[in-house]
Amino acid sequence: MSELIAVERQGPIGLITLNRPERHNAFDDVLIAELTEAFRSMEGEDGIRVIVLSGAGKSFSAGADLNWMKRMAGFSMDENRRDAMGLGALMRTIAHLRKPTIARVQGAAFGGGVGLIACCDIAVAVQSASFSLSEAKLGLIPAVVSPYVVAAIGERAARRYFLTAERFEAAEAWRLGLIHELAANEAELDEKIGTIVDALLACSPAAQKEAKDLIRAVSGRPVTSELIQDTAERIAKIRSSPEGREGVAAFLEKRRASWVPPDPEPEIPPEPPPGL
Repeated sequence: MSELIAVERQGPIGLITLNRPERHNAFDDVLIAELTEAFRSMEGEDGIRVIVLSGAGKSFSAGADLNWMKRMAGFSMDENRRDAMGLGALMRTIAHLRKPTIARVQGAAFGGGVGLIACCDIAVAVQSASFSLSEAKLGLIPAVVSPYVVAAIGERAARRYFLTAERFEAAEAWRLGLIHELAANEAELDEKIGTIVDALLACSPAAQKEAKDLIRAVSGRPVTSELIQDTAERIAKIRSSPEGREGVAAFLEKRRASWVPPDPEPEIPPEPPPGL
């Protein structure tokens, strides 16, 4: 990989950081491909339980790089379609990842940057962050990210912000459901994310994967006999699974489930020098 993204592993936590602060972490085709590969790689690592996406510098992501967009404007329809499918693959990869994902939003997110946030399972932002679906100002539309953004903020809010390209603040993003929690500063941001990570690590990885599949299966569907049958099949399957049995047994036996990481060893202060 190039230096467009930074990848780090801290125990069961995978950290992926957009690393173009001088370009406000705007992405082009190369960064999109690398970001897709980074998520897929971490998905395949058994030791990684949670993935946190963040941005270096003062912005989370300004969305598409304008130089890239200018270059694409000169391409054919077929070339533009293939290029857009690359972004579509990235968004679907994040949204359908088998492991929990968290967006750490420390600054502004515009256009496709809002899409990245919407694709993550959980999003936490500083109160000073700002957001915009800015494509209409450029004569474009937020097409590829639209399924995830509309799912996050709803059709009514999308009607406003897709059409006006207005900038809105973190409090509004929280009210609309794009952001789950707000933090006063980056220190509090990391503290809140740490609390969420701890909660995620206490839960069954298999149950989390199945829960994500369940949400996609029931979202927007009428409650029919077929849907009821499907949900019954899902709970029956996981009840009889190894992790389902282990989780119930651990609860009844009042012990830690096998997937919960052990508590960190307490730090032992060094012995004082002799004579003190």
